[in-house]
Amino acid sequence: MDFYSIASGSSGNCIYIGTDHSSVLIDAGISCKRITDALRDIDRSVQDLTAILVTHEHSDHIAGLGVLLRKAHVPVYATQATIRQILRYAPLGKVDGKLFCPIDADQPFMVGDMKAEAFHISHDAADPVSYRIEADGRSCAVATDMGCFNRYTVNHLRNLDTILIEANHDERMLQAGPYPWPLKRRILGEKGHLSNTSSAMLLAQVLHDDMKAVFLGHLSKMNNYPDLAYATVISEMAMDPGCHYKEGDIPIYVASREHPMEKLVL
Repeated sequence: MDFYSIASGSSGNCIYIGTDHSSVLIDAGISCKRITDALRDIDRSVQDLTAILVTHEHSDHIAGLGVLLRKAHVPVYATQATIRQILRYAPLGKVDGKLFCPIDADQPFMVGDMKAEAFHISHDAADPVSYRIEADGRSCAVATDMGCFNRYTVNHLRNLDTILIEANHDERMLQAGPYPWPLKRRILGEKGHLSNTSSAMLLAQVLHDDMKAVFLGHLSKMNNYPDLAYATVISEMAMDPGCHYKEGDIPIYVASREHPMEKLVL
C-alpha cells in the first residue's frame, strides 16, 4: 500500500492512498491541476482513482472537488450530512449528484481491494469524520480537524502502519497572533483543531514498535512552523511518562502544504 501526502495544511488538503489495484484520495481541497500534477509524479492519473473520501465540507477539503469530478467521474464517499453541505457549496459548480455515495461512521466499506472505515471527529462541520484504510495487511489513517480526542478516537488509530495526524497550531502563537478572538476561541475549542501539544498527547497513545512513519499535518500558516511543530511533538512525548518512544525511534515528518511528500510504501 502506498501513502502519499499531496498537500496538508490550513490552505488545502489532499492525501493519496493506493494499492496495485485501487486508489483513493482523502479530500480534494487543492486545485485539480495540483492533484493531477502530483499523481503524474507517481505514475497515476485522476482517471485511475477508485474513489474520493471526503472528511467534511470545509473549503480546504473540497475546493478542487468540482473540477476533478467534471474531469473524471469518480465516486465520492462521505456522510449524508456532509454530502448535503457539499452540494450546497456554490464554488463546486455543476456535478453529477449520482457520484455521491453516503456512508456511516463505524460501518466499514470496500473501495476496490481496500477496506475503509470512517469514524467521528469533533469539529465544527455537519458530520465530520476521519478515515482508516486497510489493504494487503497494512493500515493507515488520516486524522485531522478535531478539537479534541477521546478513547473512541484512540481505538480507531491503534495498530497503524502510518498516520497523518493534525498538529495545527502553537497555542502561544495563536493567542498572541492577529486573529480576532472569536476565531481564536473556535480554533482552541473542542470543535476546532489539535495543537502541537495535543497532537503529541494523542500520538503517545497510538505509537507502537511496528509503526513505519508519522506525518504531522494540517499546520496553520499563521500560527505554526514546521520546525516548531516537530520540536514540540518530540519534546512533549519525551516528557510523557506513558510514552516509551524518543526522537529517532519512529520517523516523524511534517507534511507540506505546498509540495507533495515522498511516497511512502508500506
